[in-house]
Amino acid sequence: MRRQGLSRVMVLAVWCVAGGLSVCLAVPSVEARGEASVLPVQAPDSGQIPYGYEMPPPSQEAPDTSIPPLNKPLGPEELKRAEALLPMLEGKQELWAMGEFVHLGKPAVPVLTKALTMSSPRIRYNAIETLLIIKDPSAVPALISVAKDPQEMPRIREHALRVAVRLDPALTPPAIEAMAKDQEPAIRKVSAFEARYVRQKAVVPALIGLMADEERFVALTAIQSLWILTRHESEMHDWDISTRQDRKEWSKEWIDWWATNRETFQLPEPRQPRKPLPKD
Repeated sequence: MRRQGLSRVMVLAVWCVAGGLSVCLAVPSVEARGEASVLPVQAPDSGQIPYGYEMPPPSQEAPDTSIPPLNKPLGPEELKRAEALLPMLEGKQELWAMGEFVHLGKPAVPVLTKALTMSSPRIRYNAIETLLIIKDPSAVPALISVAKDPQEMPRIREHALRVAVRLDPALTPPAIEAMAKDQEPAIRKVSAFEARYVRQKAVVPALIGLMADEERFVALTAIQSLWILTRHESEMHDWDISTRQDRKEWSKEWIDWWATNRETFQLPEPRQPRKPLPKD
C-alpha cells in the first residue's frame, strides 16, 4: 500500500511539473514513523533557482598558451628549416607549414616570397595567404609583381592584389592601373573593386577608363568605386541594362569633371559606420 501511494504522488508531481506549476506536495515518508515530508517541485521555466541547487563558480580566463612569432633574424638552421617548408605549402601538411611560417614571422618573409615563383599554383596561393596573416608590408612589391603578371592564373593575381591592398595600399596604384587594361575581364573587375580601398587620386583615371568597359559588370564595379572614393554627384543612369555605347556617353561627364578638378580635388574622408540605435 505504501509503495502504491508513493507511486500515485510521484505521478502527480510529474503532472504538476509538466503543467508549469510550482507546488509543494506532501509525500508519505518511507520511514517507519509514518510522518509526512515535504517534496518541493520546481517548474523548469519559472526562472527561480531550484531547491538545493548551487550556482557554479565563475569561469576563469584560460591562460594564453600561444607562442609569439619570432622577431629576430633567422639563423642558419632556421633559414634552412624555412626553405624546407616551402614544398610543404601544398598537400596534407599545408596548414601546418603555414602555421610554422606565421610563427617564424616577419624574418621569414624573404623566404616565403620565393614560393610566389614556384611551379605549383597551390603553393603560390597559400604563400600569398600566409603573407596576409603575417601582415608585413615588405612583401607588397613581390605581390604586385604577381598581380601584374599576365602569365599568372587570374585567381592568384586577384588574391595577390587583394593582399597587397590590405598590407600597403599606397604602393598599389601602379598595379591597379596596369590591371585595369588587362585582357581578362575578371582582372579588370578586381582592379576596379580594390581601387575603392586605395585612397589616392592616381586610381581615379583608371576607374573612369573602366566606365566604358565592354563588360557591364566591370563598368558597374568601376562606377561604384568612383562614387565611394570621390562622392561626386553625377547624373544617375541605369547601369544594369546599359549598352557599351551608353557607358561611353555617360563616362564623358566624368572625363570632363576630372579634367577640370584634377589639380584641386581632394579625396573626402571615408564615411564612418553608423552607430547602432540605443535599445529601449
